[in-house]
Amino acid sequence: MNDNRKFWNWKNQADSEPAEPRALEIYGPIASESWFDDDVTPQMFRDELFAGEGDIVLYLNSPGGDCIAASQIYTMLREYKGCVTVKIDGLAASAASVIAMAGNSVLMAPTGMMMIHNPMTAAFGSKDEMEKAIDLLEEVKESIINAYELKTGLTRAKISHLMDCETWMNAKRAIELGFADGMLGGDVTAEMPALEFSDRAVEAALVNKIVKKNQNVKHGRSVNELMERLNLLQN
Repeated sequence: MNDNRKFWNWKNQADSEPAEPRALEIYGPIASESWFDDDVTPQMFRDELFAGEGDIVLYLNSPGGDCIAASQIYTMLREYKGCVTVKIDGLAASAASVIAMAGNSVLMAPTGMMMIHNPMTAAFGSKDEMEKAIDLLEEVKESIINAYELKTGLTRAKISHLMDCETWMNAKRAIELGFADGMLGGDVTAEMPALEFSDRAVEAALVNKIVKKNQNVKHGRSVNELMERLNLLQN
């Protein structure tokens, strides 16, 4: 498998001292291709995650991306026995904010941002297919609310409203609402990749990839198949 599908990087996976936390970086969009039908890339992340022991510091700067990948990474980090500290040194938007919720402690740079919004998808077909796609998005939203609720303690109605409004939060606002626990001091990483971010840009990029991948395919995947796959992943 090509490493260019990896959107994460371990800085000291093998050579760090036992007392030093393992450093994991997620910089840029989450998953160049969807994890929906991918059994290899999630297993690669799991293998690397559980290849070591001890605490982990996750440096996060991402506009979001594939919600299935974010869900699986969130779950894996929650299952990890060591303490996970998330340091948002730039942006945690959309699906990246879900990953951030896995941290035992979530710290944001004074200039950092977090954004939450409703899930999006691309769908085609009859009126019935469109209604099924809406139902699917409703279920995905509820699953995302689960992660936000566990972290923040906010009501589901409040979280749903924040997602409906596409809420952007600076560090102080995120701390106030419970999405973050504190603010980073002088340990913000010095070398951060430049990142032009927009949830619409990420959505457009994902849709373009889907369209390009399926140009020669006569029949797409039905919403029923998507629901079956989603239920399989959730179970």
